[in-house]
Amino acid sequence: MVQTLTTTEAVVEVLSEPYANTRRTGSRLLRLARRPGFVLASLLVAFVIVAAFAPTLFTDYAPYATAPAERLRPPSGAHLFGTDDVGRDLWTRTLYGADLTVKAALIAIAIGLGAGLVLGVLSGFLGGVLDALIMRVVDVQLAIPGLLLALSIVTALGFGTIPVAIAVGVGTVPGFARTTRAEVLRVKTLPYVEAARSGGGSWPRVLIRHVLPNSWGPVLALAVLDFGTAIIAVAALSFLGFGAAPPRAEWGSLVSSGRNFLVTAPWVSLLPGAMVALTVLALNHIAHTLREVRR
Repeated sequence: MVQTLTTTEAVVEVLSEPYANTRRTGSRLLRLARRPGFVLASLLVAFVIVAAFAPTLFTDYAPYATAPAERLRPPSGAHLFGTDDVGRDLWTRTLYGADLTVKAALIAIAIGLGAGLVLGVLSGFLGGVLDALIMRVVDVQLAIPGLLLALSIVTALGFGTIPVAIAVGVGTVPGFARTTRAEVLRVKTLPYVEAARSGGGSWPRVLIRHVLPNSWGPVLALAVLDFGTAIIAVAALSFLGFGAAPPRAEWGSLVSSGRNFLVTAPWVSLLPGAMVALTVLALNHIAHTLREVRR
């Protein structure tokens, strides 16, 4: 009789889990909307992403049109970020630079998230020898400095935005794999997962229906945090000259091109660099807020 009641309670918990998740999600969204810092950070990130895909919404200048008579003009109403050494509008160049930099970072996160999820789920859900093998490979990759690994991959693949995105994405795989594995190990031992298995659910169904939906929170927060890290890595490789060839604008190359004018025209480097810094800080704030709300 006691066993029957226990099984019934477990089944009720399984059936009520989706509705509980919906209520928790609504509550968390409401708590997030009440945080001004989170809202401002989200608006900034949204602006950067929209600018990356539709920069013409925010500027009328051409990004590659030179005007020698307007060279090195300070920020003003006509040129929000001033002009560079050949008279190009720096605000426009920064917006078009978001096109390559943000898209490269998104590709990198997609690579890291996709590969990390597969490795983490296989490792955490199947366990055994496969778990040990995958985790040892991940540990070896974690022992290699990320920038050194990225430089090695870019050197092998060649210069350009796509090779840079692949190089940065490969470096993010271990973090996603370890986080996913930890969450899968935690969730698969919970009562409603065991009840779903006792009720006749197959392992693939239990994985898709119960384990993965309840493991996404920390992985999502890590994805937002690593998005900022990927932007820094892409900008760093672009700064070193591994990104798109001139005159294509990238945030890293914009900062690099103003190094010779730090005394006479500091805005050429500082303002694109400030855009990178603000974007990364906003992403970090969003990631930390998501972690706090889930506690």
